[in-house]
Amino acid sequence: MRIILSFLFFILSLNTFAQGFPEESLAYQYYQQGSYDKAAEIFQKLFNKDKNENYFDLFFSSLVKGKKLKEAEEITKTLNRQYPDKLNYQLALGKIYLELGKNTEANKIFLKAIENCAKEEYAYRDLANLFYKYEAYDLAIQAFLQGRKVLNNDTLYTYELINLYRYKKDKPMLVQEYVNLLAAEPTLYNQAQTVLASVLEDNTDYMLLQTAILKKLQKDPGNDILNSLLTWQFIQQRDYESALRQLIAQDRRSSGTGIAIYNAANIFLANNAYNTATKAYEYLVSKGAQNELYLPSQIQLINTRYEMAMNAKPDSILLKNLAVQFNDIINQHGLSTKTLFAAKKLANIEAYHLKNFTKAEAILEQALKIQNLPPLETAQLKLDLGDIYLLNKEPWEALLMYEQVSKSYENQPIGSEARFKSARLSFFQGNFKFAKSQADILKASTSQLIANDALNLSLLISDNLQNKNDSLALIMYADAELLLFTNQTTDALVKLDSIHSKYPGNSLSDDILLSKAKIYTKTTQYDLAVKQLNEIISNYYDSIWIDDAIFMLADLYEKKLHQNEEAAKLYQKLITDFPGSMLISEARKRFRNLRGDNVIP
Repeated sequence: MRIILSFLFFILSLNTFAQGFPEESLAYQYYQQGSYDKAAEIFQKLFNKDKNENYFDLFFSSLVKGKKLKEAEEITKTLNRQYPDKLNYQLALGKIYLELGKNTEANKIFLKAIENCAKEEYAYRDLANLFYKYEAYDLAIQAFLQGRKVLNNDTLYTYELINLYRYKKDKPMLVQEYVNLLAAEPTLYNQAQTVLASVLEDNTDYMLLQTAILKKLQKDPGNDILNSLLTWQFIQQRDYESALRQLIAQDRRSSGTGIAIYNAANIFLANNAYNTATKAYEYLVSKGAQNELYLPSQIQLINTRYEMAMNAKPDSILLKNLAVQFNDIINQHGLSTKTLFAAKKLANIEAYHLKNFTKAEAILEQALKIQNLPPLETAQLKLDLGDIYLLNKEPWEALLMYEQVSKSYENQPIGSEARFKSARLSFFQGNFKFAKSQADILKASTSQLIANDALNLSLLISDNLQNKNDSLALIMYADAELLLFTNQTTDALVKLDSIHSKYPGNSLSDDILLSKAKIYTKTTQYDLAVKQLNEIISNYYDSIWIDDAIFMLADLYEKKLHQNEEAAKLYQKLITDFPGSMLISEARKRFRNLRGDNVIP
């Protein structure tokens, strides 16, 4: 930090002169305007008056910027003869030699200055500051390292060297400094993560960090901070198995609660590393019911299995087993805010996969009676319950739930979501004009997601009510969307395929393709999904669904087909061609991640 402040002092001094006497202000004005000859003339006069070093810096800089190098050389030589012990004049002469291409002469001066520096901590710092001022960053580093060697203290100048290595993007040395620093100053762990994440770009860079940490740990294997940093870099490389092994070993050494493992397990789960997340939660559960993380880990363990099941072709036996496990948690611990998560997952399985609508309704209706339930949680439960009423062909009960939330949370995101669900229900029922009027209101929603969905619904309706043929086709399409919503994918697909044969020449081709892509994705028929999405991209580039199609296809290539290069191309296409899309932020994040940037927390 000191070396940065030293550099800033030169800039600040200009402002100081601007506020001083008229002669100084005029010189400063010339300097700022690029009239270096005029500025040099005044600054020389001011410097000769009282030998103020600040005037020399500005005078010297004016000569260099004005390409008066020979004049600058003669003046600095004279000053060196008059003041042989002043380092700033020596280094100024070295700077001139560099500008003149006399590198050998310059290096002799610089190396002599380092060699003859007073054997004091601040002397080396002052010398490095002078090098920094002349943009001789390697020499500033050399001065600091020489100071460490002479003073026999490897912890000196750590912050200054970190700043220099970071500025130069010298990754190996920056890594080494931070590893050494953290071993002595563990409180800087978060800062180290932030800086390293901004500099290290790919797995090769992180291997530098891993090597440095492991080397340090050979001498101090029990250093918790370095072990934590090692775990962090494994996560950055997506080497989740190694991260978990490191965390478990550290937890066993310290006999801890396992909070670090729990937090990491949540990261594994968020990144679809289901097997590693499962192992992490199983380890925490094995610590026993007395551990404070026992219940959360038990819930997350079942949730991980649930997510695994949802990301594969649904297996009724597996889903029934998961339902039993969620139900066991509720029976064992009671229905409360702590087990609400299990109740919601259980209701989802019963309703959307096992078709036990009445049982799912009962679960959520009971959940609404939980004491001290947060208001927003109550609202979300009502929306979920409304969806299940709709699944169970109870549209009026569903509408009642949506309207309750909409009125209670008007102009709030969850209220907008409720109103959109109400508009979507009207669409499912074929009440297109009312659905469009509701969607048009929601286009101004503060929630970007709802606003985008509302816009798409409004355009879908208006684009396909141009004639009777299109209107009748839209009714069939709404029926198919309801079937898809109720997870009746086979029936939805049959309905979609029959629209063109019953109403040839209708205007729903791109909409049908996207719906079929969603069905094929849901049923893990990824090749067929890719085919539908490619057809949209190739033939319907002006479709309202084009950005959705590009993102969906990129997501399939990345998450399901593991073709990262193709995924990156599509994310980049979305970023370039559709900068106004609401998907742009996530696309940019995914693209950077595939490119090798660090984006993982």
